[in-house]
Amino acid sequence: MRLPVLAALLLAALPAAADTVGCVTTAWKLIGANHKVCVEAFHDPKVPGVTCHVSQARTGGVSGALGLAQDPSQFSLACRQTGPITLPAKLPEDETVFSEDTSILFKETRVVRMWDEANRTLVYVAISRRLIEGAPANAISTVPVMPWGSR
Repeated sequence: MRLPVLAALLLAALPAAADTVGCVTTAWKLIGANHKVCVEAFHDPKVPGVTCHVSQARTGGVSGALGLAQDPSQFSLACRQTGPITLPAKLPEDETVFSEDTSILFKETRVVRMWDEANRTLVYVAISRRLIEGAPANAISTVPVMPWGSR
């Protein structure tokens, strides 16, 4: 297999990269960055026509400004059909479509896509990889696969 083909296959297997939509300050800090909630948008890398928005709390202060703070496991998820949905021939039962570190060590927010065949619905679940009081924080959003426009 040639190098460009291998690189393209590896990139297709990676979770989506997000674009920052914006941030809202939740607490002003005298020194360092403010605490805030930021919203990011990403497209499902294998299902064209689906866009998800994730909002996540960001810790400010000096440690937040230096990238050393551990962000709280507080987030929300909304996924919608934003164009014609094209399902791939083989859609895995579940697959990570977005992942972002929320601390310097061992903590991340992950969005996993599942396919509900009986209801023809894509299910997106956001989870924190850190347990909080015995269970991970989580959020869910669903996108029914329906015709788009005149299709």
